[in-house]
Amino acid sequence: MLTSLDPRITRLHLPDAPPSIEPKEAFDQFETYEAFHQKKDGTAFTYVGPVHAPTADVAFLFAKEQYSRRFPCTGMWVAPTRAISLTRYVGDTESVYDFVTEQLPAQAGPEPDESVQQAEAYARGEEDYAIFHLKKRGKAHVHAGMVRAASPEEALLQAKAVFGEQRPVVNVWVVRWADVLTSDEDDRDIWSTTPEKKYRDAIAYKVQDRIDRFKLEGNK
Repeated sequence: MLTSLDPRITRLHLPDAPPSIEPKEAFDQFETYEAFHQKKDGTAFTYVGPVHAPTADVAFLFAKEQYSRRFPCTGMWVAPTRAISLTRYVGDTESVYDFVTEQLPAQAGPEPDESVQQAEAYARGEEDYAIFHLKKRGKAHVHAGMVRAASPEEALLQAKAVFGEQRPVVNVWVVRWADVLTSDEDDRDIWSTTPEKKYRDAIAYKVQDRIDRFKLEGNK
């Protein structure tokens, strides 16, 4: 029997050796998804944060509730975290593309026409990839554009060819477009009830006038 300086432990008559414990099964954890938000038409989608969800559809709903209730929103994308490939981080005045040393293979002969290019791309298993740039540490990744490639590694090389002159680029995310769940025109009504979300801005309340008056009086 286990004895202790605490008599309450001794009174429990616990065995001196702990019983064998069977290993627990792995917990059923929700997958993480990354959410991207568009404030208004024509602007780039910007990363706003993660959500945990069992499916992409549920992740979209969670992201909508979490990240678009307080601000104007015209569109949202969600992608599983596991689907995102990322580069190293560099300094705020550098470009990570300068450290991507591999090159795309050069094409021999004349440039093929578009139909031949499409056939070759299909044969190589090329897909669309979304490219996101981080311009400064502490900011958010912003959608820079799309490239076509057969792998995330090749997509990064394509991104260097297309966006490599942009500076600074502290970090790059590469996301296979097939893994991204996007909003479309039919989804716009989920934000239409309060498109500007003014009811949550302090400036929309009369109390803001009192705050401004209080600050003005305090400075006299």
